[in-house]
Amino acid sequence: MANIRIRNTNKRLTKEQAVTSFLDKHGVLYEHWDMDKLSNKLRNQFLLSNEDKEEILSTYDDEIRSLANRRGYAEWDVVALSDATPNLDELLKKFENVHVHTEDEVRAITAGNGIFTIKGEEGYFDVELSPGDVISVPVNTPHFFTLMENRQVVAVRLFIDSSGWVAHPYEDPEFKQ
Repeated sequence: MANIRIRNTNKRLTKEQAVTSFLDKHGVLYEHWDMDKLSNKLRNQFLLSNEDKEEILSTYDDEIRSLANRRGYAEWDVVALSDATPNLDELLKKFENVHVHTEDEVRAITAGNGIFTIKGEEGYFDVELSPGDVISVPVNTPHFFTLMENRQVVAVRLFIDSSGWVAHPYEDPEFKQ
């Protein structure tokens, strides 16, 4: 279950209804997939073969296609990040800059954890994601993604067009790391 930390007040939202209502208010789609469907071997594995990635996509095919049909996504893949990822710190530096996209940024976490920091009406808030959490940050919404302390995540990514999915920097004097 996702948790939210509102940065300017440090207030935390941990109850499902409060999290869902808060994200709905900001136009952020939030769902939760059943992690019991995933094989035990993939629940804490962060170095994935192509076969492992295909197994994740196959396991959640119904959920992926449902989301894709509702929101217009046409492509999807699996990304895995951990300390074993070459140049992880360099990758994270790129991720940790506030930016926008010309389409939604969608992630379904299947292992590990991540944080989306998103600009809302009252300032920035962190959405701490765990396995099963699915989030779609709306088009042109200032945000960034990073890892939590465990520095490992596996996520299904959905795109309208992956070739057009580019981060556009968003300069914001209000943002504090």
